[in-house]
Formats: sequence, structure tokens, C-alpha cells
Amino acid sequence: MPDTLLQPLAEIVGAAHVLTDADARAPYEEDATGTYRSQARAVVRPADTAQVAAVMRLAHETGTPVVPLGGNTGVSGGAWAGAEQGAILLSLERLSRIREIRPGARLAIVEAGVVLETLHRAVTDHGLIFPLVFGARGSCTIGGNLATNAGGSNVLRYGNTRALTLGVEVVTPDGRVMDLMTELHKDNTGYDLKDLYIGAEGTLGVITAAVLKLAPAPRAYATAMLAVPRLSAALDLLNRLQATTGGAVEAFEYMPGAYMDALAERFPDTRPVFGETHPINVLVEIGATAPRDAAPGPDGRLPVTAVLEDALGEMLEAGQLTDAVIAQTEAQRREIWARREAAYEVSVMRRPVVNNDIALPLDKVEPFLDRMAETLPEIAPGAEDITVGHLGDGNLHYCVWLDRCATPGDPALRERVLETVEDAVQDLGGTFSAEHGIGHTKRGTMARRKDPAALEVMRAIKAALDPKGIMNPGKVLP
Repeated sequence: MPDTLLQPLAEIVGAAHVLTDADARAPYEEDATGTYRSQARAVVRPADTAQVAAVMRLAHETGTPVVPLGGNTGVSGGAWAGAEQGAILLSLERLSRIREIRPGARLAIVEAGVVLETLHRAVTDHGLIFPLVFGARGSCTIGGNLATNAGGSNVLRYGNTRALTLGVEVVTPDGRVMDLMTELHKDNTGYDLKDLYIGAEGTLGVITAAVLKLAPAPRAYATAMLAVPRLSAALDLLNRLQATTGGAVEAFEYMPGAYMDALAERFPDTRPVFGETHPINVLVEIGATAPRDAAPGPDGRLPVTAVLEDALGEMLEAGQLTDAVIAQTEAQRREIWARREAAYEVSVMRRPVVNNDIALPLDKVEPFLDRMAETLPEIAPGAEDITVGHLGDGNLHYCVWLDRCATPGDPALRERVLETVEDAVQDLGGTFSAEHGIGHTKRGTMARRKDPAALEVMRAIKAALDPKGIMNPGKVLP
């Protein structure tokens, strides 16, 4: 029978932008992991905020579920339209304008469909950066970054997406446009609604634009791969470098020996960093924005590089460092980063995989890893962990391969691994979700681990802002 919703949608966005054919919908319906396959009523592609508002008014009037969609790079099922029959996928890809770049105020006003890497390129000519950086930057969008409060490799210095956002434009579930596009660094006029929508994963409304903070582009980098005997030694180095450079450490990334071995298996042409595999490897990068730190000294060294070399030399003498390689060229720096940014492809090279995105206090990362090294073989014989992480902010992507277990596809095995990780994280004062969002995947964990009073408040907010429950249903709240 004909779908009576399609004609009104076509009148709003144009018939060419209401996709109902299975082949046309396919690129939008499968998530990055291949785990979730949507069965959307249609994919709707509005061109601007006014069209988004009109679509939401229609959805509200008809009780139609709406699932906002960015670059579809999420790994937690946050853009899955299979949980609710009859949902439409609301792709924001056509809202792709960078409305304004204001170098003097160090801000950019952008629409939700702008690809992250596009914004990176656009601000380069102004000597600025938008310092949100991670592997999916070539396809993820600003709207998705805001919806999940994305993190990445530079959180240590610049903060996550919420910290990089001054204002947002939001379309409510009933189709009103809420202008929260402040360009102010201080605005104390009531509840901070901006932060309510950032990280809400499209369950409270549709973010259509944002005012984002920019930062000065570093004039020089000092980048190195290190091998250390213990993570505690790495944290000593981090604290020392932060004190010496005035907080200029941009990234401090953890790549253990098992990850480096898996990287070589997945990408055989990858050149080894060291002559042998070390159990603990750390990528460190310092960004120098001051001219004095980026101008060669009498010995020809950049001051920012000299700071790193001197610290590493003293650690070597003290036995706190096993080995180190410092990038001497931009090509070598990119080669170092390529090893880290291959992490997703490495982590899913064997399946099934239990994907954990956790965060811990910095001094609890090592106890967590030690505890799991003892516990994992007991609860899942044959399982192997494949871990990388943003060591500087305590965020670990602790993934577990189950393919060599006796019953790898057993849901009970998966739950046992999840709950064991959750127990360890909770005991050590951490969180089960750091930067990937809750989506559909972690709703069970929310039920088990989130404070009950906090869940009640979240449900009250959801009911107040989306009384018909049409905004990305089946996500976040258990």
C-alpha cells in the first residue's frame, strides 16, 4: 500500500531527497561495524535547518520515529533505525556549509553535516586548528561529533567536543528551532541547554549547527614512540613534560606489544618502530605554539624537541625508559601516527570482538590492566585482549577477541566478559563509556551501572522534551 508520509516529506525536501529504494537506502542503513543494519521507512535528506524543522513537525504530528544520521561512523548502534518499526533516517549530510570563520575571535560557525576533515582544511589558511582529531575524521560529521561528545587524541590538551563548543542550534522534537548559537565564553543565563544536547545522541532533538572554538596551529611538533617498562614510568614522563612545557603535550597514546604484533599482521608492510617488540609502547606529541619554542637554537635543535630529548635522556639513564624513536621529519611523524590511527581496523580483524570504551583515573589504568590480565583467562579461556588508548586522559579501548574460545558466539560468554570489565572499571572509579556513546549497544550496561537516581532524572528530561518518544527511540536509556 502507498505510504502516505512520503508525499509530505517530498514536498518539504524534494522527491529526490526522500530515498525509499533499498539500493538507495543501503549506504545509510549499515553502520561502521557491520553489526547494525537499519530497516528505515525512508532516508530523508533536508537541505537546511528550516527543512529539518518542517520534517520534525510532520514527524511529531504523525508520531513517526526519527533517527538522526551523521557520517555513520559510530560503533555503538546510535544511528540504528531497526529498533523502531517505521522510523525515518534523517541524514544531515546536505547541511554542509561552513557559515563563517572568524580568526580574530577564534571561532567557526558550521552546520551539522560538515565533515570534520573539511573543517580542518578550511581553518588551516588562517593559522588555526579545530583540535578534534581521530581516525574517522575523513567521514564523520560535526553533528555526529556533537551528538556523541566525541573525544579523540587531543583531549589531553584541548578537551572533548563539549569543551570545544560555544553554542548550538537545535530543532526540537515538535519542530521548533532553538537558537543557542552563542559566541560567548561566559553566559550564565539559566540552565546550560547546550551541554544538555551535546552527548544526547539525538534523543532530545536534532543539532543542526554549532559555534566551535579554534586554536592556534602549533608551529612545530616533537613526536616520539617510546618503550617503557611500566605504565607508571610513562605517567611520570607525562607529568614532567606537562610541567616543563606548560601543558603543551597534545597526545599521549598507549599501544601495547600485542597491538603492535596485531598491527604487523593486519598491515604487513608496516615498518617496525623498534628492533624488537616491547610490552608497553607510548606515542607522545608536544605542540609548540610560541615562536621561541619553534625556532632552532644554536645547536640546531628546536627547543620543543630539545625538551623531549632531554627528558627522554634522563629517563634512559634512570632506567625508566627502554627505547625511544623521535620523528625527525614530517613524514616520520605521519608514519608514527598511522600506526595509532589503524586501531579500529586492527581491533576488528578478528571476530567476534567485545568492544569496551572505558575511562579510568590515570593512576588506575595500570591496576585495571593487571587485574584483567589475571581475570580474563579465568572467565573466557582462549580470549585475547587487543587494547589501545588515550593514556593521557585515561581512556582505554579495551577490546576482547573471542574467536579462539570454545564457544565464541555464545551470548552468555560476551555478557560475562562485559560484566567482568564493568566490575573492574566500577571498582576503580571509572566509567564504561568514554567517547563512543551509549547508543543501543550499552543500554544494558546503563541499566546495571548507572546511578538509579540519575536514570530517573534522564527519563524525566526525555519525557519532558520528547513526550511522544519519537527522537532516536531505543537509544541511551535502558
